[in-house]
Amino acid sequence: MHAAEMKALIQLHDGYANTQTGPNIDDLSPFVALQDVPVPTPGDGQALIKVHLAAVNPSDIHFIKGEYGQPRVKGMPAGFEAVGQVVAGDTPLMGQRVSFFASASGAWAEYAMTDAARLIPCRPDLAETDAAGQLVNPLTAIAMFDLVKESGAESFVLNAAGSQLGKLLIVLGRDHGIAPIAVVRRAAQADMLRALGAADVIVTGEEDPVEAARAIFKASKPRILLDAVGDQVTADLFFAMPSHAVWVNYGKLATEAPRLTQLGQMIFQNKRIEGFWLTRWMQQVDPARIPAAFAEIQERFVTGKWTTDVAGIVPLSDAMTQLPQVLAKLDGKAFIDPRQ
Repeated sequence: MHAAEMKALIQLHDGYANTQTGPNIDDLSPFVALQDVPVPTPGDGQALIKVHLAAVNPSDIHFIKGEYGQPRVKGMPAGFEAVGQVVAGDTPLMGQRVSFFASASGAWAEYAMTDAARLIPCRPDLAETDAAGQLVNPLTAIAMFDLVKESGAESFVLNAAGSQLGKLLIVLGRDHGIAPIAVVRRAAQADMLRALGAADVIVTGEEDPVEAARAIFKASKPRILLDAVGDQVTADLFFAMPSHAVWVNYGKLATEAPRLTQLGQMIFQNKRIEGFWLTRWMQQVDPARIPAAFAEIQERFVTGKWTTDVAGIVPLSDAMTQLPQVLAKLDGKAFIDPRQ
């Protein structure tokens, strides 16, 4: 039997905020509060999971601020992604350790609830930090790298390349012989990314990064730009890419929209801009692709081809004060532990 009540970080607002402030946060109190609430009761097709470890992604911060692609629900726990043990519900996975998207009741809590059909069984040799974060970043990396392979090019461009997702993509490129061209803000990240497998590194904080990019693009002819930033430098890099290039935006780290100064390229060079949202991809992709992707993801983590860089693990009871400090770290992923 599980408890009747649980601690959770509860959303304080409904709907959208009509703001775009980015995924940075120094105070959680305007958006969530630590409260004792009833443990949710699973209905048909749902599962209740005792949360072992919950990940904190940029999408979570956008969501609690009302800046994400789905509305907040006042009074519901926040948190999209976690790992835990199934303790109740309509599923044959009772008692098993699973990774999951918390679609019905959020993961920043002692218990979460989701669609039973979306539970991902975890190998016993998969570390908790890898299991807690194997959906949002790794599955996005696999899905977007499918776009890279489909482009037929021998290289691709990715910005925010020092992020957890960026590092996963660099290693995928290295392992498949498709050269990653990494774009970062800080020169200090360049050597580390080259060691991971980046063929070239463009540092946007240096003088004339776009001119440096033109020389790289002329030689390597990348066709895909994977973009988590959406700033002016990203737009300028896109317009410096060769014909038939595709700008795939999947995040909005920048708070100011770029100017699209060379729209004629869309007509005469057959370039295009599109968005990527993992939720939509999971709905549209061949259903067999998803379990195959998770088998590859878990194998990569277990064998050490991929690693999760951990910025810090925060007890749920202290998350209101400690989580912003961990999120402020430049490298690594933040987690919430409801068992502490």
